Amino acid sequence: QVQLVESGGGLVQAGGSLTLSCKRTGVAVRINTMAWYRQAPGKQRELVATISSVGSTNYADSVKGRFTISGGSPGNTLYLQMNSLKPEDTAVYYCQASGGFEYWGQGTLVNVSS
Repeated sequence: QVQLVESGGGLVQAGGSLTLSCKRTGVAVRINTMAWYRQAPGKQRELVATISSVGSTNYADSVKGRFTISGGSPGNTLYLQMNSLKPEDTAVYYCQASGGFEYWGQGTLVNVSS
């Protein structure tokens, strides 16, 4: 069993920055990709960014140039550095790990005020 625990969310003004963290604990299993998703009120969960086991990254068009995903290798925390935040970035952000199974954290709320 793999446990993912996110932290770092909070209230920030538009234009500000936050860094989310996701600590992975539990049984050592092969994880191919780690990712950040988000879900805004009344909307479907959407993919924000991914990082592979070899460090390749991908981003949603809406966050390219503003967000940076890093870490996530075994024993290391996964991060999401978020700069130039906009009110539309307001959402619960979830950490995900995928290998043979998918594992999810409980989410951390990011609230960007205008």
